[in-house]
Amino acid sequence: MKILHTSDWHLGKRLMERERLPEQKRVLAEIANICEERDVELVLVAGDVFDSYLPPAEAEEVFFRFVKEIAGEKRAVAVISGNHDDGVRLSASAPLAADDGVYIFGGRSQAFPVGGNRPVRAVEAGESYVIIENSKGERVYINALPYPNEARLKEEKTEESYAEKAQRWIRAGDAAYDGKMPHILLTHLFVAGGCVAESERDISLGGARAVPISALPDFGYTALGHLHRGQKAGNYARYSGSLLQYSFDEAGTEKGAILLETGEEGITVLEEIPFKEGVRLVRLEAASVDDALTLLRMHEGKYIELTLRLSAPLSAVETKALREANEGLITVIARVDASEESPIVRRAKLSAGELFAEYYRTQFSKEPVAQLSEAFLRLVEEGS
Repeated sequence: MKILHTSDWHLGKRLMERERLPEQKRVLAEIANICEERDVELVLVAGDVFDSYLPPAEAEEVFFRFVKEIAGEKRAVAVISGNHDDGVRLSASAPLAADDGVYIFGGRSQAFPVGGNRPVRAVEAGESYVIIENSKGERVYINALPYPNEARLKEEKTEESYAEKAQRWIRAGDAAYDGKMPHILLTHLFVAGGCVAESERDISLGGARAVPISALPDFGYTALGHLHRGQKAGNYARYSGSLLQYSFDEAGTEKGAILLETGEEGITVLEEIPFKEGVRLVRLEAASVDDALTLLRMHEGKYIELTLRLSAPLSAVETKALREANEGLITVIARVDASEESPIVRRAKLSAGELFAEYYRTQFSKEPVAQLSEAFLRLVEEGS
């Protein structure tokens, strides 16, 4: 049985004020195509389907439309909620979604209907697991552990460490496992030592919410979500990474999905499939506006963070020229160092108006209008 591991779709997420839902649609359509081309029978979504507890209606519509398209007529999809998802809200449609081969684990205590006429279907299911069987009779056991915390699992805080609790929760999901079929732990956790990107919020680095690799099963495959950079976590676990590059520190990293296959020896990683869709993020650096304009024109069709190292603040005309050079320019970071270019001026010798003008230039990269300067000087005069 071929299986595709994905995670961290973050539907509805923006880059500053840029809408990214159209890109997300294209990548989800690409995932559906990958499933057709590679004969995938089971797709795993390891949490953070949405970017917030209350996603916009457009994001919810995209999820239900594309998860059904990915399932198609002949494959199954197993979905868990992540820390960005409202698990109860996400799993509210689970009984209906199961009819289309989509098995959603969130905040509801429920078992899915089993059987049916689909070629790949659930043949046994419980509150935290599902056994998927294909038309050849091949089976895989999925221990589904959505983003775990005491509140979601309705537990009182105890003297147990978070790692000990995670191991207990994992064991609970294996209660029905007989050891006679390939095993997958599908979960949304921060494994200590993982490489974190700026776009991941509320991750406790080295703190109470981190679990050691030893807490994960030392067999089968652990399909992880939470970290946006695709990476290994020991010998049996991997993060597939996020759907898109969601922060500029991810510039240059590949986004994709992991193709697996079950067999007599368990589960094998066949390949990491990079996504072709999605706007790439780029970090550029220049020492002059002219150099920056040249660089911007070389990166059409990308989202850009530009750092400028200058000897004087940007003028309004220069700022406009930069914006017009590439509509994908998201952020301009101007670092002004006038030590070599300008004579040293002692602030004690500057007038109140000159001090105000200097401060205004550092904040807004342009000269204050006359009316504003006059208003400031009147306030100074009234307060003296």
